[in-house]
Formats: sequence, C-alpha cells, structure tokens
Amino acid sequence: MPIEPGRLRKAPENFLDRQAIQTVAAQAKNGRRDFLRGAFTAAASGLAVPVALAQSAGDPNILTLPEHSTGLGQAVATDGYGKPSKYEANVQRRPSPGLTQTRQASVSFAPLQSLFGIVTPSGLHFERHHQGWWDIDPAKHRFMVNGMVKAPRVFSMDELMRLPAVSRFHFIECGANTGMEWGNVAVPTCQYTHGMLSCSEFTGVPLITVLEQCGADLKNGKFVLAEGADGSGMTRTIPMDLIKSGEVLLAYGQNGEMLRPENGYPLRLVVPGVQGVSWIKYLRRIEVGDKPWAAKDEEVHYIDLMPDGQHRQYSSIQECKSVVTTPSGGQVLLDKGFFSISGLAWSGRGKVKRVDVSVDGGRNWRTARLEAPVMSKCLTRFSIDWAWDGKSALIQSRATDETGYVQPTYQQLRAVRGKRSIYHNNAIQTWLVQESGEVKNVHLA
Repeated sequence: MPIEPGRLRKAPENFLDRQAIQTVAAQAKNGRRDFLRGAFTAAASGLAVPVALAQSAGDPNILTLPEHSTGLGQAVATDGYGKPSKYEANVQRRPSPGLTQTRQASVSFAPLQSLFGIVTPSGLHFERHHQGWWDIDPAKHRFMVNGMVKAPRVFSMDELMRLPAVSRFHFIECGANTGMEWGNVAVPTCQYTHGMLSCSEFTGVPLITVLEQCGADLKNGKFVLAEGADGSGMTRTIPMDLIKSGEVLLAYGQNGEMLRPENGYPLRLVVPGVQGVSWIKYLRRIEVGDKPWAAKDEEVHYIDLMPDGQHRQYSSIQECKSVVTTPSGGQVLLDKGFFSISGLAWSGRGKVKRVDVSVDGGRNWRTARLEAPVMSKCLTRFSIDWAWDGKSALIQSRATDETGYVQPTYQQLRAVRGKRSIYHNNAIQTWLVQESGEVKNVHLA
C-alpha cells in the first residue's frame, strides 16, 4: 500500500514586531537570547493551519472556475522589472535583531528553507556590510592595479567589460555563518542558523588576465591586496596561488544581469571557496606584494579563537558543510507519511562527493541523492525519501568532499576549537522533529 504524502507548514518568517526587536536588541547587549526563542515560539503557535487537501469532488476550487480562468489578465511588462508573486512576499532576506549595533554595519540572512535548486535569486542574496551599501555610478568607478607590476594601470568599467569574460557558479559564505551556534542553540530557523550563504552565477574577467596585462611579478609576488571603495576601508590579502589558478574573478555580472548594489555593483572580487569577507565589494584596487598585509579584518577580525586563548589567522577556506533545509526549524509536519528530506551541501576545496542523512541523531545513515549539476566550490542540492511515522526524529546531514574531508559533529569540532569561537563553524546541524510535528533546532551532547 503506497504511503500518502505528508503536508508541511512553513516556518514563520517575520516573527518579531518593532517593540520586540527593541527588546531583543537590549537583551543582546547582555548576552541573552531567550526572548528571541520565546518570541519565535509564540509566533509559530499563532499561525493558521492550512486547509486540508481536497479529497472529494465537492471542492469549490475544482467545481467553480476562478477569475483568472474567465477574465482578462494584466498588461505585459506592467512593472518593467519582474517581481515575485504577492503570495511569496514573505520570503525575504532578514536581519537578526540585536546582532549588530547599527543597520549599516550589519548582515541579512537568505531564506534557505524557502529556496529550490542551488541558485539564490539576486534579491534574496545574503548581505554583510561594514559601512552600508552604495549605488555607484559605473561611468565614474575606477579600478587600479599597482605594486609589483611593470605597468601600473587604472581601468574604467568599459575597459574591463571589453576583456574576455567567463561565467561560473560558486557559493559565497560569510566566515561567521552559524557563528551564534558555537556554544549552544541560539536561533530557531535555518534562515538564521545558516542563511549567511548564497550561490550565484558570476560573470567577469579572471584577475590573472588583468595582472598579466600589467606585467605582474608572478614569481616573487606571493599575495595581492584587494581594496574596496566603501568607507569601511575593507582590505584583504589573497594568496597568489588562488589567482594563478584562474578562479578569482573581477566580477560585474550576477545571475545574468549586472551585480545588485547590495552585492557590490559595479565591481566585486569573487574568490571561490574562501570566506565572503575576501570577496571585496565595490572593488577599486589590487596591489601585488610579497607578503600578507595583516589588514584589520584579517589580523583582529575573521580569526579563530582557539581553546588555549591563541588566535589562528588566515584560515579563510570554508570547509565542507551541509544543512537540511526541509524539514527544518520552525516548520511543522502536519501528517504522518512521505516527506522528501532536502538540503544543501558545499565545500571550499572542490566538489561535494557524498551526503549522508540520518533521522536518528547519527546512529544510522543513508546516502542521499545529489541533484545535478555538481560543481566545484558551488552549492549542491541533495534529497532523500523519508516516511515519518509520527514519532520524534533527529534529522542530520553529513557531507564529504572530493578531498575525503568529512563534516564533523559538534563534539568533534569543539574538541579542537572549543565553544568560544565565532568563525568557521561547519558542524553537523540537528533538527528535532517532535511528535507534534514541530521542528526545532537542537544540539546533541
């Protein structure tokens, strides 16, 4: 007898009002997160349960033709630029209340639990800004190459866009993604645990092409300094070996159009596999040198606090990681029956080779399907069939990349890194499906 498909209620997106956000911000200064979890629970309990699926011939949605089947629709190109349906208006990138002191130096999270495939729509791409975003006139923007080069040069956007271009799909992940979860459960949904992650098709010129044009010393020049044009003074050291591979791009295109202003328009650096802070937005300068620059955001920030109190620097590669997006925190399983467990996996060292899924907290694992395409340093969608029997379950995913690296448990990661870090948390995520069908974020001992 076939198993009937189960229904799933979506997680509440915007579950805090203005007064609640102010309360969270005040409590965050004292290191408290309890109110955030409590507010989420209250919002989730107030959601209406969807009407049961029609099982009879008496459904008026079948018997009566709707207006859109009998009337004249709206005019072509009414808005000029296409927008999502009004019924999907709740799917938005969202800031985390109380996470930062100002909205300019802040972050927004992509709604991973509401997305399909591997590409993040440009309008839902996560943001991290250190001084707010700008909409820069491309006719006035300039890009400079200097340092250990024979012919320093300044490029206009027109000059860069006349050079041979390539298009590639890559993920970008903030080094602080999942950073609030190091010590214990902090946030309720996949959007807030893992949403500083996106994936796009980027179009641009390989940086090595421009460096060769300028006569860069590729033998003695071991690093480059990338500098952005915004007021934060964002600069990062990039190893020359990454650039000589041809992977690093001077990107102006994203998902078939020009970059959005929030994503670095008109020019940004794309450094596949490396934490997002190195993907300098509003890129204005590349300097070739023979040693790292020890800039503020690589010597003081975006470093790993080790258990003995020392800091580990220049650990930029985003190690193999995965997360189940459905079912995930805040969602509710409304029926017993068939569900498709689905999620995303990625690695900064190449392709994802395998993803295993457990529904009993890691005691037993099954190998999931990897949905094509599977590309290097790109998100990979995985899925596996699951028949929920109404009992509690602990859902996990564990990714392995082509180097043989296996995503660690929290216990394994904390044995090396402790509980007080912020960056580079790639531990296995656990979602608890309760007998009520509610899904919660939990950590296993």
